[in-house]
Amino acid sequence: MAEIPEWRVATRYGDLRPRSLVVLIGSTSPLPGSGAPVAVAIVSFDTRELLDRCLRSLEPDVRAGRAEAWVVDNGSTDGSVALVSEHHPWARLIEPVENLGFGRAVNLVAQRTDTPWIAPSNADVELEPGALAALLEAGGRFGRAGALAPRLLLEGGETQHSVYAFPTLPFLALFNLGAGWLSARWADRHCLEGRWNPDRAREVDWAIGAFLLVRRSAFEQAGGFDEAQWMYAEDLDLGWRLRRAGWSTRYEPAARVRHHASAATAAAWGEGRTERWLRATYAWMLRRRGPARTRAAALINLAGAAGRAAALTPAARARPVRFASARARAAHWALLHARTGLAPRAELERYR
Repeated sequence: MAEIPEWRVATRYGDLRPRSLVVLIGSTSPLPGSGAPVAVAIVSFDTRELLDRCLRSLEPDVRAGRAEAWVVDNGSTDGSVALVSEHHPWARLIEPVENLGFGRAVNLVAQRTDTPWIAPSNADVELEPGALAALLEAGGRFGRAGALAPRLLLEGGETQHSVYAFPTLPFLALFNLGAGWLSARWADRHCLEGRWNPDRAREVDWAIGAFLLVRRSAFEQAGGFDEAQWMYAEDLDLGWRLRRAGWSTRYEPAARVRHHASAATAAAWGEGRTERWLRATYAWMLRRRGPARTRAAALINLAGAAGRAAALTPAARARPVRFASARARAAHWALLHARTGLAPRAELERYR
């Protein structure tokens, strides 16, 4: 992994000074949870109330010796740092002087720990009782599972679509030709939104990184998170490299984690976050799969979305209440794929 850069860090009492190594805010003496099997790396940015709820949900696991909690705060201005140091002194807090993004922040915790497991985590999640224990138990049963993903629950209680197939050209072609509607089995196997069974534990290609349990040996063999992937697609990239290193990703619905989805990114980018995510995904594809596959993927997705929009046009004119919004969504996706996947190569290469 990359060498740890120089940081300006704060002690609990507000003393600012440059250091060559990361210094923790708060006590560095043995804390409840030291020697635990899991280091939970919570990446925080201006989500103070959600961070508070996240830490409260983790405290029983820390007290039980299952986890140690680390918070990397990426420059919050809402009092998140004070919240951790004053109300959750059992958590270990790192405050860099720049926004590291998600992957670099998790790597930083991995470099400072030697636990058998690392749990990358958003600050907008809350673990339900027994969730971490269930993931650890599954990790013990499935020795080649490099990453384990819980069931994510949205605020209304419904299961979030959080596991996906890799965006290979064969998958994209079949998806855009409507295979998911022609074969329920194919749709479930590839975890299509609205067409998969969220109650079935299984191996998946990759899972979103709101909360994951990652085996350290697998994490290190894969090279950790790619620090060039600043925000979005870092979870896709980790799943891809885990697979290439011979590890699997496993979905375990018995482990339940509540997720206030996109809290930090919505605050930062608002409605633009979907385009940012898509652009980051195509940038990942360019880096890992090359320009030819990237352009082909974009053209397949563009053709599929444009085709759906065209097919819906007559129905949208005849019955606008029922079909106009679906046609508008398809047309919008066609525009997004054209604007991101077919962007100049130099533009995508700069994008992380």
